[in-house]
Amino acid sequence: MRCFRKRSTIPFLVALITFLLFINLYMEDGYVLEEDKRQLRETSMHPLNSERYVHTFKDITNFSGTINVTYRYLAGTPLPRKKYLTIGLSSVKRKRGNYLLETIKSIFDQSSYEELKEIVVVVHLADFDLAWCESLVQEISRKFGHHIIAGRLLVIHAPEEYYPSLDGLKRNYNDPEDRVRFRSKQNVDYAFLLNFCTNLSDFYMMLEDDVRCSRNFLTALKKVVSSREGSYWVMLEFSKLGYIGKLYHSRDLPRLAHFLLMFYQEMPCDWLLIHFRGLLAQKDAIRFKPSLFQHMGYYSSYKGAENKLKDDDFEEDSLDIPDNPPASLYTNINVFESYDAAKAYSSVDEYFWGKLFSLIHLKKLLTLLSFPPTQGQYCLEYTMYCGMNLLSNISYYLPAE
Repeated sequence: MRCFRKRSTIPFLVALITFLLFINLYMEDGYVLEEDKRQLRETSMHPLNSERYVHTFKDITNFSGTINVTYRYLAGTPLPRKKYLTIGLSSVKRKRGNYLLETIKSIFDQSSYEELKEIVVVVHLADFDLAWCESLVQEISRKFGHHIIAGRLLVIHAPEEYYPSLDGLKRNYNDPEDRVRFRSKQNVDYAFLLNFCTNLSDFYMMLEDDVRCSRNFLTALKKVVSSREGSYWVMLEFSKLGYIGKLYHSRDLPRLAHFLLMFYQEMPCDWLLIHFRGLLAQKDAIRFKPSLFQHMGYYSSYKGAENKLKDDDFEEDSLDIPDNPPASLYTNINVFESYDAAKAYSSVDEYFWGKLFSLIHLKKLLTLLSFPPTQGQYCLEYTMYCGMNLLSNISYYLPAE
């Protein structure tokens, strides 16, 4: 009997080892992401209250794909041609005040006819009160019907059945339960909005529903994007407030949508945006002045509380933003810490900081700014003595051949 049990155990062990090897290869080939496994574990530890929420997390295994949500089109339909910029707004019913119509009006009024051809505005009415949504859609359609017909304005709604549980959420930062619920739902609202906007344009601008725009903001924004051509960035900021004026490549929207949905109950959306930027290797914020957008709401969407935040860097006319063309810089001046020469040329509020030179050597210093081949080079030469006394300062332009 003992020999029989030993022999019968061998096939079982072989089968078990084969199964484990298969699972290991399955995971290594990328079919199951580590973060997804962690999310599934957390989800199993905190089961959802209803089966209707389960499919919200079913498609998170592919961060490059969109989330499976069936949206309701309340006004307008997407055009087949991609635009330059999608402007996304998420709005819910407020206890006091409503600024959505003013925000939409400001976007269109502050844009020229040519600029309007390059933008599409997507409004996500994210309140579960469908009667309120229908009433507001009627107002939007009445005031902005020609923009809807032209394909410049879409109004959508993600049904409540696609939302994860908003009960029994983590009480991080000792926030009251109702505030945790509000900001957690807001994260999902934005996730579904981003998910919808993935293929509408080359770039995506996140705004709030109580914002005033500067004149010709799109032209100023395009100048900045052009000046950053060839450099890596995840998020460009055109306002210092909250979720206002945050620009993304549309190709990053699926990952950002999944990210917000996965961590929806952890922290407010603006904090998650900073973490997302860092995870994609943009360490520091890249913010431009003057700001292109201003917060104008007086009452918050959370409980109607007063919110008097203003962006001191906002200007109504924003066309004086520098439009430095793409260029590479070289200098033989020793750089102090990370304050390299490129920071002085950047349209961000930064500067170049060079170290002191030898006190006994005469040294010729050079800073070379190279443009694309058709534009030539601009050269600055300095001859310095004792690292302090400037003997000569020569600048000249080297035209393209």
